[in-house]
Amino acid sequence: MSEWWTYRPEDFLMFAPRTYWRLFELHNQAWWPAHVLAVLAGLAILVGLWRSGPAALRFATGVLALGCAFVAWTFLWQSYAVINWAATGFAWAFGAQAIGLLVLATRASLVLAAGRARRRVGLGLLFWAVLVHPLLALALGRPWVQAEVSGLAPDPTAIAMLGVLVCADAGTRATRVLLGSLRAGALLWCAVSAATLVTMGSAQGWVMLGVTVLAVAVLALGRSRW
Repeated sequence: MSEWWTYRPEDFLMFAPRTYWRLFELHNQAWWPAHVLAVLAGLAILVGLWRSGPAALRFATGVLALGCAFVAWTFLWQSYAVINWAATGFAWAFGAQAIGLLVLATRASLVLAAGRARRRVGLGLLFWAVLVHPLLALALGRPWVQAEVSGLAPDPTAIAMLGVLVCADAGTRATRVLLGSLRAGALLWCAVSAATLVTMGSAQGWVMLGVTVLAVAVLALGRSRW
């Protein structure tokens, strides 16, 4: 029996990278053309937050709640859990995020962050999730059918959540606690995904790590008006 210090992180993976990416291919084939609706919904959120105010923010959280619920059931529970026992817990976590987002959408104290720069960072994360993240499949040498689309795949959905939640602020303590919990949930998924992808040897893991660090840095500034 090998000593514990001889193991590498990749030795603890329960699946091969090829199997992991194949999940997205099968998922995309099963749910096409829902991707078109998902992208259009993402663009509607992006434009709404850029041009409008709290009403657009509540619309965004409501739409993201549906996306989180969809990802939790169709991808994490029905597909990913087949090759990774921990995905069942991930599915419950995304389900909890969906419920939290729905509650947040009803809060009258939910407002846009005052700082323009902070909102631009949030919109940048949202833009990445909706329009750029799906292109990583081609950029990293995988077929287009394995692209990850916000609202259907967990990584871009979590990034979209972060983008919207970075743009948001709260006028009451209860809403602030809920907002902070949802941010923490999205950040936790990004960190878990980054660790998984880096262990798999995928450069995409560094993208997820970069998103996590950027969001933490922005949110660490607290209520500053930058």
